[in-house]
Amino acid sequence: MPEGDTVWQAARRLHTALAGHVLTRSDLRVPKYALTDLTGRTVLDVVSRGKHLLTRVEGDLTLHSHLRMDGSWKIYAPGERWRGGPGHQIRAILGTEERTAVGYRLPVLELLRTGDEDRAVGHLGPDLLGPDWDPGTALANLRRDPDRALGEALLDQRNLAGIGNVYKSELCFLLRVTPWLPAGRLPDEYATHLMTLAEKLLDANRERPERTTTGRRDQNLFVYGRAGRPCLRCGTRIRVANQGDGSRERPTYWCPTCQPGPAPRPAPSSRPGRTR
Repeated sequence: MPEGDTVWQAARRLHTALAGHVLTRSDLRVPKYALTDLTGRTVLDVVSRGKHLLTRVEGDLTLHSHLRMDGSWKIYAPGERWRGGPGHQIRAILGTEERTAVGYRLPVLELLRTGDEDRAVGHLGPDLLGPDWDPGTALANLRRDPDRALGEALLDQRNLAGIGNVYKSELCFLLRVTPWLPAGRLPDEYATHLMTLAEKLLDANRERPERTTTGRRDQNLFVYGRAGRPCLRCGTRIRVANQGDGSRERPTYWCPTCQPGPAPRPAPSSRPGRTR
């Protein structure tokens, strides 16, 4: 699932391509909206809210979409070949005279009254990249369930919106705590720093084509995706294990030396036994 900075970038691309222009083509390829026609309406703006995209159209209408794991919006110029995937994966087409936005593999696509956007995003916590960002509220949300693992609490968009699996692993590494630490056991000074650091990382990366948390040219990330490779701080091999409630487990990366605390046991060695 994309991180909040990725969705923010998608919103900006859509806004640049569509906002202020009249729709000359509209095709929503989901049964509920198969007969809906938005042509002739002006796109007012496109914004992100956490990991959600809101395309606001003249007439108090908002097209709400969510990318989840595989969805994407691609922008094409007139005559340009569409390369986002086969035609049967297209879920939405919004076209103007100058640009066409094509939504591929969108698992969530719904048309709302703009005044009813809270039906889609009202459950979200403060948005790390939004005007509603409030670190105090986000921290209070995070601590509502003190026994919940910190990594799971960070991924819960009801607590704070925008953190995905990459930032979860990287933030815990930078704080020197494991993602399995109960959120209620995070010291106050660490908790405050976590909110500041989360906003700083997402804000720094929203303008970048390639995400980085290290500030290094040779390695963009400290732990995510680096299982078995040496820690950039101490040289210990980075570990990976699934974290979740069993329904939405995600690979989680950490350094067992730099991040002491609760963590899954290493998998037993699978050396073949000797035969006689």
